[in-house]
Order: sequence, then C-alpha cells, then structure tokens
Amino acid sequence: MKQKFIAAAVQMVSGTDVAANLATAARLVAEAAAAGARFVVLPEYFCLMGRQDGDKVAISEELGHGPMQAALAAMAHDNQVWLAAGTIPLRCPEPGKVFNSTLVFDPAGQQVARYDKIHLFGYTGNGERYCESDSIQAGSTPVKVDIGLAEVACGICYDLRFPELFRQLAPFDVMILPAAFTATTGEAHWEVLLRARAIENQCYVIASGQGGTHENGRKTHGQSMIIDPWGRILAQQALGEGVVLAEIDPALLHSVRSGLPALAHRVL
Repeated sequence: MKQKFIAAAVQMVSGTDVAANLATAARLVAEAAAAGARFVVLPEYFCLMGRQDGDKVAISEELGHGPMQAALAAMAHDNQVWLAAGTIPLRCPEPGKVFNSTLVFDPAGQQVARYDKIHLFGYTGNGERYCESDSIQAGSTPVKVDIGLAEVACGICYDLRFPELFRQLAPFDVMILPAAFTATTGEAHWEVLLRARAIENQCYVIASGQGGTHENGRKTHGQSMIIDPWGRILAQQALGEGVVLAEIDPALLHSVRSGLPALAHRVL
C-alpha cells in the first residue's frame, strides 16, 4: 500500500425484492463514491434476505453471467471504484445449494476475484435456529487480492470467528468482512472479534453489515465499522442503511508494524 485512500463500508437492511435491493446498493455505492471512496464493501446477502433458504437458490447465477453481476459491474464502472460485492449466490455442483460468494470488481467493471465462504454459520438458541449448510456449499480456498490500492484479505461473516483463516493470508493491508450477524450474536461478539482481527493482523478491517429488522422477520446487528491496525474504531453506524467512511493510511500501517513487529515475531 503506497498512498492514502478513502474506504467505505455500506450497511443495508435488505428485503425480499432483488431489484429493490440492487437499486439500494447502487444508490449507496454512488453515495460512497461521491464522498471520495475508492474502495467500497457491500454487506453479506445485500441482494436478498429471503423468506426461506430456497429463495437464494432460485436466484443463483453462474459465475460471469446474470443480472446481479451485471448490476455490480455497472456500479463499479459508473462510480470508478473498486467494489467488494458483499455476497451473492453462485451456482454450485450440489443440488439445492449455492456458494455464498464475494466478488471483487475493478473500476472498469471487471470481476477480478472471487471468494466462496468457507465457514458456514450454525446457531440454535433464544428461539432462533440457523444452519447455512442446509442451503450453502462451503468454499475451500482462502483468498487475498491486490486491488491496486492495497492487498485485501477476504472473509465473510462467520469466518470472523476463525483467525487461522486470516493467518494463512498474512501479511495483508486490509481485511474485509461483509456480514449479516444476528442481533443476538452480534451484540455479544461482533465488535470484540473485529477489533481482535485488526490487532493481531496489524491491518485495517472494513466490516459491512446488515443492520435492522428485515421483511422476513430476521434481526441483524449492524454496527458496520472501519478499524485501524491499532484496533481503534475509526467510524461506525449502529443500525439502518448508510455509508461508513474512513481513511486508509499506509503510514499508520507501517508505524504499527515497525513499532510492534508482532507479525515478524511469529514462530508458528
């Protein structure tokens, strides 16, 4: 990373209408770009928070084809930004399932990276039950991408709880985490885990969440934020849709890593 740039974490409260969600995403990406952002991260499931698991399977696309990917390419191109497109459902070999995938687009609208979520969320408690493996096929390959502005490590939501995933990719400048954390688990663990990942990897973290009560009745935690390599929260938003902006500064990254060279001290 050679120069400062503005990054944006987009927060949404996505519903059950794909076209409406894409329109909201396009508006918020344009808002971020107008504020100076050169790298924009959308949340997990930004395109659809369905009423049932099969809804995302029904709208899934082949990589490189489909209206969702065309809309995302246009958002990146029209706003001249690098865009980490939250997650969309991509078709997979297993019937009745999809990959939950982050696609990264360059300012020309070209897709340059893909990350399929590796760790699949499961939780039962407080009257809630989630089992992503019912409808999602897990990915298997950690992904780091050079976006020109910075080296970016990709994670999605539940991946946050598995620091060994990011250790495989270190060093990197920025970690992204599009998410749809539940209100229950988010209140308890979201902020502390994000700050821990920033501190231990001495990197910036851009966490873009779903934040509110959705049409399907699900409640998500929100609190989208950008964190610096010292673990300080630079900007955040509690609930509701919006854009969180902060400066990514290579001088600070270098200062943290040279003053406390923990990455260089690793023996395992």
